[in-house]
Amino acid sequence: MEFFRKLIWTIFHLSPKSLNDFTTYVGPHNLYVVLCLIIFAETGLVVTPFLPGDSLLFAAGALGATAALRMEVMIPLLVLAAVLGDAVNYAVGSRIAHRFLAADADETRGIHRLVKREHVARAHAFFIKHGGKAVVLARFVPIVRTFVPFVAGAAQMTTGSFVAYNAAGAIAWVSLCLLAGWFFGNIPVIKNNFSLVTIGIVFVSILPMLFELVAHRRRKP
Repeated sequence: MEFFRKLIWTIFHLSPKSLNDFTTYVGPHNLYVVLCLIIFAETGLVVTPFLPGDSLLFAAGALGATAALRMEVMIPLLVLAAVLGDAVNYAVGSRIAHRFLAADADETRGIHRLVKREHVARAHAFFIKHGGKAVVLARFVPIVRTFVPFVAGAAQMTTGSFVAYNAAGAIAWVSLCLLAGWFFGNIPVIKNNFSLVTIGIVFVSILPMLFELVAHRRRKP
């Protein structure tokens, strides 16, 4: 029980310091497992899109720069967790995602009560617009990255194409976020204002969607 209390507190007060304190509590080897499980759940389970992704990787990268964690261990492990998460999401989506996209879907029963239909619809529109590359681009957009593999399964994207885009997106996302934390996470102004940095990370993550929205409106007659 104490473990989960500390884990929840760390997630909701995420920073390099809080993550370092949690590392001291569980040990670095166990922290690798926890990080993998969070990344897997955030990318693979449509009921947990609220879990940290970009900010968690950034904080972990900052710890990697202090040698509290090892980058050569984190990068392959977290890439694998991200790949497996999307793969599970894709497999589940191929079976049930169409239920959320149906106009007459009952949003008061079963899993519909846990998964917001508008999130699925937004991810579906994102996927239709960008095609296969949406699987890569979505990695950098909170919420959307949880649902794009789900709707890719519903859209019957070929397994071979999905595997290639999934791997490319996971490698790019995990590596860039961890390395950003490695290079910038321990700068005093960033380290001491991590809550603001987290907001900044989210803002930067949604910039591509904002640019696309503006461009779409300009294209309208």
